[in-house]
Amino acid sequence: MDEPLKHLMQELGNAINDSLSESDRIAEAIGEIKGAGYDVFLVLEATIGFNRRDESAEDEDGEPEMSDAEEPKRTFEATGKIKLTTQDHRFLRALKIAVDEESH
Repeated sequence: MDEPLKHLMQELGNAINDSLSESDRIAEAIGEIKGAGYDVFLVLEATIGFNRRDESAEDEDGEPEMSDAEEPKRTFEATGKIKLTTQDHRFLRALKIAVDEESH
């Protein structure tokens, strides 16, 4: 990945983090949970896909032209693995989310 793209991705991450940090609604919800006697650990994961646009496929507005039958290409890059705690597993099971763990 080239440096300008890394910088832009870091800027996006900072913008998302700032938005969450400055959200009165989130702060209020966390305050209510803390007021009820609980510690709060908030971890969010974002998957961001990107691909280089074909400059020749843009219309006059600078927007990519797409036919009705054409699907956009999506590229995803894995950022790493996470370790889930027993509490994480219980929470996901309560939401009826199955987690397959790879054995190494």
